[in-house]
Amino acid sequence: MNADGTKDQVSRRGFLGVGSAALVTAVGVLSAAGAAAQDQQMNARATTDRSKSDPGPTNSPQDAQNPDSAWPPATDSKSLVQTFKYPFSFANKRTYKGGWSREVTVRELPVSKSMAGVNMRLTAGGVRELHWHTAGEWAIILYGTARITAIDADGKSFVADVNKNDLWFFPSGIPHSIQGLEPDGTEFMLVFDDGDFSESETVLLSDSMAHLPPEVLSKNFGVAQSALKNLPKQELFIFQTLVPGPLEADQKAAAGARGKSPRDFAFRTMAMPPTKRTKGGEVRIVDSSTFKVSTTAMAMVTLHPGGLRELHWHPNADEWQYYISGKGRMTVVSTGNKARTMDFQGGDVGYVEKSLLHYIENTGDTDLIFLEMFKSSFYQDLSLSEWLAHTPPELVMAHLNIDKATLDAIPRDELVIVPR
Repeated sequence: MNADGTKDQVSRRGFLGVGSAALVTAVGVLSAAGAAAQDQQMNARATTDRSKSDPGPTNSPQDAQNPDSAWPPATDSKSLVQTFKYPFSFANKRTYKGGWSREVTVRELPVSKSMAGVNMRLTAGGVRELHWHTAGEWAIILYGTARITAIDADGKSFVADVNKNDLWFFPSGIPHSIQGLEPDGTEFMLVFDDGDFSESETVLLSDSMAHLPPEVLSKNFGVAQSALKNLPKQELFIFQTLVPGPLEADQKAAAGARGKSPRDFAFRTMAMPPTKRTKGGEVRIVDSSTFKVSTTAMAMVTLHPGGLRELHWHPNADEWQYYISGKGRMTVVSTGNKARTMDFQGGDVGYVEKSLLHYIENTGDTDLIFLEMFKSSFYQDLSLSEWLAHTPPELVMAHLNIDKATLDAIPRDELVIVPR
């Protein structure tokens, strides 16, 4: 009904017709817009590098931990450097009542020819039985407290308690033991100066006794064979016993007629000031100049978020690494125009062959703490920046196609850790 009282000439059928036509028009517009959007999407796909996609099955957690392997930086070479990472989480544990042990040797990490690592946990009272090795044993406490015992080459005794970040070193053939203390035992990292070394091939007290004729043992010890009837028939390796008493009592009991060893097989790492400290972090270097008995050199490095262990190389030894905490990445530049970048987290082992250029960068939001280990009595490295700064300027500028101002900005002294 119109305002003047006449009927509206547009019927319901007509209204529907008009509505349908409008709807068709609207659908047409939307279809055209959709087609245009689809065309744009297809064009975008055509211009996108489809090789940078991975539609097949993936191990997402592993990819997330190893982004520089999943999608390497363009600076990596297609002909790769040998793999230089192995996580301890892949290593099989040997479990016992009293603790466990796991190892990463040249078997797991073929590039690691000069050094091998053993990660071990002992409960309070748990004992790594009396033994010795054909390789030198360097160690750092990662957690808790332990008591270590040994005798030196003169037969004099050594007994000491070690805590987190403390070190010990037992040369090849020096017999020793390790025992966890209260309240919760200990966990530590052992590093051996032989990539083929295995903890399962150690000279053990229990195993040695089981392989000697009883009459020989009786004659050797000057006791009746019956007194030795309960000797273990197989190796103990790790076993649970009582937590030892006060340190002073053990030291006095072990000293005997020969007395205490003048050699200190332990080293208190955190009692020494950092060898180098910058805004980017700090490093403590421990070798035979500070830890007299050790023929294995160490650098304990802490990188703050964004910090960089500067580009460098080691001319005297391969570098075995253990990552204690944090996240980082390392590029190794090898001979033959090869380079590879890999990512590291706490619990990973890394390895760099002697004289290869590399860096380590903190890529996380917490401190990156790791060890650099060397089969050498002394620590040595060369800084890329220092080398360039002490080479005739015209020669460096010709190589790198840089101007004098850029060259002058390069640090003239080794920084070790940047930013300075």
